[in-house]
Amino acid sequence: MGAKKRIRAEKVKEEKKGISYAILRNCPTSPRKMRLVVDLIRGQEVNRALDILKFSSKEASSRVEKLLLSAIANWQTKNEGVRIEGSGLFVKEAFVNQGRTLKRLRPAPQGRAHRIRKRSNHVTLILDSKIKNEVEPSTK
Repeated sequence: MGAKKRIRAEKVKEEKKGISYAILRNCPTSPRKMRLVVDLIRGQEVNRALDILKFSSKEASSRVEKLLLSAIANWQTKNEGVRIEGSGLFVKEAFVNQGRTLKRLRPAPQGRAHRIRKRSNHVTLILDSKIKNEVEPSTK
């Protein structure tokens, strides 16, 4: 049983080598608010997505913008020698999952208490290139 699990884990690891992604964990914004921002950039070309996030009035857009810049930097480290402009880089997948919920109590009238739920989320951005450029090894 352990060998099958190891083989499956190695296969998943090999698949992850080809893609560039960035994950933001425990972001103190409700997932519903974050999804509004992430829906704006899903499927967009990277430069257009950065422009959309920069001029968005939502508070969550600044965090997603930093995350997108991190994903671009991750793509650059995996694809050294390839230019972003010529690669057709775009946001392939972008999704928001619910994170930890902090539960707090607020005093209410007549000795009661109301529960306050402070929600958080996890955001994942996956980038892909429309043009598959392979770096040619230099011949001497």
